[in-house]
Amino acid sequence: MKNLFKRSLYFLLVSVILMGTISCKKDWLKPDPLSFFSPEEAYVDAAGMRTALVACARNARLEYYGDTPPILTEMLFAEISVDGTTDKSGPPQDLNLWITADAAKAYDDADHARLKYYWREGYRGIKYANTVITRIDNAKYASEAERNAILGSAYFHRALRYYRLTHQFGDVPAVMQEYNFAKLDFYSTKREVILQKMKEDLEFARQWVTDGVNKGEVTKGAVLHLLTKVNLALGLFDDALASANAVISGGAYSLMKAPFGATKKNVIWDLHRPENKSIPENKEGLFMIIDRLGDGGFYTGTTPPLTGGMRIMRQAVPYWGTNINTPTGKKGTNDAAVSTAITGFLSQSNLYGRGIGRCRPTNYSQYELWTDPNDLRHAPGNWVSMEDLFYNEPGLKTANDPWYLKNLQLRSANGSVLCVDTIRSWFGWPQYKLFVPDTENTPMQGGHTDWYIFRLAETYLLRAEAYFWKGDLANAAADVNQVRTRAGAAPIVAAQVNIGTILDERARELYFEEPRKTELTRISYILAKTGKPSETGKTYTLTNFSDNNYFYDRVKERNNFYKTGIRTIHNDQFTISPYHILWPVPADAIQANSSGVINQNKGYFGYEGNVPPLSDIPK
Repeated sequence: MKNLFKRSLYFLLVSVILMGTISCKKDWLKPDPLSFFSPEEAYVDAAGMRTALVACARNARLEYYGDTPPILTEMLFAEISVDGTTDKSGPPQDLNLWITADAAKAYDDADHARLKYYWREGYRGIKYANTVITRIDNAKYASEAERNAILGSAYFHRALRYYRLTHQFGDVPAVMQEYNFAKLDFYSTKREVILQKMKEDLEFARQWVTDGVNKGEVTKGAVLHLLTKVNLALGLFDDALASANAVISGGAYSLMKAPFGATKKNVIWDLHRPENKSIPENKEGLFMIIDRLGDGGFYTGTTPPLTGGMRIMRQAVPYWGTNINTPTGKKGTNDAAVSTAITGFLSQSNLYGRGIGRCRPTNYSQYELWTDPNDLRHAPGNWVSMEDLFYNEPGLKTANDPWYLKNLQLRSANGSVLCVDTIRSWFGWPQYKLFVPDTENTPMQGGHTDWYIFRLAETYLLRAEAYFWKGDLANAAADVNQVRTRAGAAPIVAAQVNIGTILDERARELYFEEPRKTELTRISYILAKTGKPSETGKTYTLTNFSDNNYFYDRVKERNNFYKTGIRTIHNDQFTISPYHILWPVPADAIQANSSGVINQNKGYFGYEGNVPPLSDIPK
């Protein structure tokens, strides 16, 4: 014990001496980083500015990748799909219950609508673009053209975020410069004022941004395409025709109309194969997300973030491995990648992926749209129906069940339903678009692939819309037919054209590409502004926009889940209301803005504290 005390005393004295020696020199307290990041040193030339644009591009791709990607939220606030998760409460099905300002503040995960994502990442994208815009003249360039092309690309990214925000949340703060301090006095600015500013910026960008750049970079075609959307949103239909014409007739892009690329199966299949999307032969993509194996993970609301590319098959393929029985009453399917239970196991997950049915199509998008049997977008092989799958549960083979490797059946001979949960486990899907081979997940969930943000087929449909607003139904039909006939569908005639016709074609062509809710809201604004009748003959005004609008009427009529208030097996009911045309601004964004006023949308708590939005862009 005595020796232990002596040793302890010795070490204490040595420690005091060492500390005393060190304390004589304060330098040991100073951090010694290996390097510093300074914007003033980084953004000094064109290369530095382009690195800032990379942040904008990466921000854009977050919308489509990872588990429960945000694009699903855009799709479920529409007539094309709902959230098919049926084993819990919380997923956005009962929108009247779950879509609140506090929910928008709190939730951004796999089990809730990603409203907060769109607010947060929208303004992050604006921040990244504003870094370039504010600092554009701090750098040196080889020419004025180089400077203006970079500035135009930053304008595009900022305009893209504001186009989305103004059709998701309506009047929002207009942040047009970089801030290097905490700013707490923002005010909402009128939606049309922001869009007018975006038009001016895009008109500048179209003069300087070029085509023929690297895939994933901003192209002139992308600028003109977005400008067309902004022109439509502003009700400037002649301008929309002009900007769409510049893309379609510019010579850099064309619709793919024959088999091409490494697959050469059919043009619809080839157009959406990962290996074909960004090759020089493909002239249809205007603005691309680039994603390759090794690019890293994506924000998914989980910690740590999930990796593995799009996981698109996990989202949008039914939960076919569970809930499906044979007519003999046995478990019918197995979604494993391999099985040691039997020899010759048929792994259907390698053909279709292991889906969980989160993105559940409606009767409208699954059946009602497909009136032409020759449409390649719904043809066997390109489109998969549940009856195309087989009973592959190993236990069926060992039991000598007669249904082993026979095609699935929804009903038995006596008419009873063989699928326990038809919402989640029984629906068809566009295999040509959803099948993305996956080398990281077993079973497959959907791997890495480039993705179209803007594609020339949509430009034709935007121009068709501009013609429709002007009353030129013949030219509108001609543009819709460019898309239809490429897919093998019969052309329509002028008398068939209305806004519903155009939206139908968008739903056929742009599933899992377009932000459907944004586009429905944009069109609803135009109908309310112009007073033009919808396809049902009903007219609308801006005076009661959140109470009576085309968005709600169309979704309620065509989305069978919201129309009839279908309930899940968990007893959650699908509901939607007219005020959902605009999402709630997250409550924490409003509360943190202590010296200003960010307005809340009608239908959500906090609306009573609104003030008139600004009529000018803040300086």
